[in-house]
Amino acid sequence: MSVNLQRPILVGGVGLSVSLWLLQSFHDSVGQVGEFGMLGAVALGAGLWLFGKKTSKNLDLSLTAAPVDRETVEKAIAKAQTLIKLLETESENHASLPQLRQRLTQLTPELDRQKIQIAVTGGRSVGKTKLVQVLESSWLHQQPQALSLKETPALFVGTDTDVAAETIAREMAFSSDLLLFVTAGDLTDTEFQILQQLKAANQRVMLVFNKQDQYLPTERASVLQQLRQRMAGRLAAEDVVAIASHPSPLKVRQHQADASVQEWMEEQTPDLTVLTERLSSIIAQEERQLVWATTIREAAALKAEVKAALNQVRRDRALPIIEQYQWIAAAAAFANPVPALDLLATAAISAQVVSDLGAIYQQKFSLQQAQAAAKTLGSLMLKLGLVELSTQAIGSILKGNAFTYVAGGAVQGVSAAYLTRLAGLSLIEYFQEQEVSETTGQAFNLERLGQKLQAVFQQNQRTSFLQGFVKQVVGRLIPEAPQPQPTGSETAATAV
Repeated sequence: MSVNLQRPILVGGVGLSVSLWLLQSFHDSVGQVGEFGMLGAVALGAGLWLFGKKTSKNLDLSLTAAPVDRETVEKAIAKAQTLIKLLETESENHASLPQLRQRLTQLTPELDRQKIQIAVTGGRSVGKTKLVQVLESSWLHQQPQALSLKETPALFVGTDTDVAAETIAREMAFSSDLLLFVTAGDLTDTEFQILQQLKAANQRVMLVFNKQDQYLPTERASVLQQLRQRMAGRLAAEDVVAIASHPSPLKVRQHQADASVQEWMEEQTPDLTVLTERLSSIIAQEERQLVWATTIREAAALKAEVKAALNQVRRDRALPIIEQYQWIAAAAAFANPVPALDLLATAAISAQVVSDLGAIYQQKFSLQQAQAAAKTLGSLMLKLGLVELSTQAIGSILKGNAFTYVAGGAVQGVSAAYLTRLAGLSLIEYFQEQEVSETTGQAFNLERLGQKLQAVFQQNQRTSFLQGFVKQVVGRLIPEAPQPQPTGSETAATAV
């Protein structure tokens, strides 16, 4: 799939930069006005970022799993299908397409699946196996619905050899219609985090406090109350139950008429009544919703996998565009070594990057929106200190070569290329998370964009990378110049 990329912002922005540079050659005051106007715009953008910043939203983990209807699931399947068609359009021979299409065809029949899949999970030695055995023997086959019951491998194993088994356990847990999460006492932080993840995925969960027989009666009530309080707002109180799937034998002592005493160990009957009654109620009342919730999770997982493949295809097309603009930015800044005007040229090129990358990722932006987005990127870079840090690091590397360091706008040229690259890579990371935009006018999430910008900067600030990047840019700007050599401290940093 080809995207027709036009560049009105690039032509206008670079042209304006050169025009102002020529005017400055005749009258310094023009340059001063231009610098004030540009810095004022950037400061305004930084102010908007600070005052418009919102607290990051936490995952909505409130109460029980949100009810799901058939129409909602069908829409989720349709979204996955739309993404697969996009992948077919943009990369018709993509290796994953056959497998993705097959998974898509399996989703619609799942809507009418009759068998309810129940999974039992938890850490080691919490009584999962015995619980499954007792449920199978005394409850499962008495239910009017078709049910399957399976035990997952243990969670929280903590050893490399069992990592694969734990991965399987998590997959089984997330793919079940109803999950029994078993613990043998109060929740650990790790158990609580897993329960949060399950709730975030809209998984129907019951928390089962097993082995209550190992506690004194007052302790049992206390542990159960603690569990319900810990899960308040995430699980209904009736979905947190206490059982004893395999009670310890009870010592019985009998005094005989002749004053002798007989003692023996008496096996105890499993105590699952509260659990089985709640299970039967959930399955009777929520049978279809359980199946649909699982199907929508599968549709979401398929959509995420397709999106990842599509993002890689688009990234492969976007990187050459970013490289093209970083060389243009370097040449413009090198030929016009005035900091305020360099910032203007770089901002103009960044606006074109917004427009071109938006076209690849199907994010629609008008000319004005692309320009505003470029100013926002510049504001974020200044606010986060990336411009100053980058320029200092690049200047330090260039000092190793007097020829390039005194060659006019070498620092500005390399910095412009580097900042344009950061802007482009940040936009890629940001756009990869977005849905396809059908209309123009979609606003940037400034907080999220700032997070992406910081992450990309951290990934691209290694001394070894910067040295290689500076060498590459200088080689393009001044082909005959000797290449900068790293100083002793930089060599040591690279070795580290």
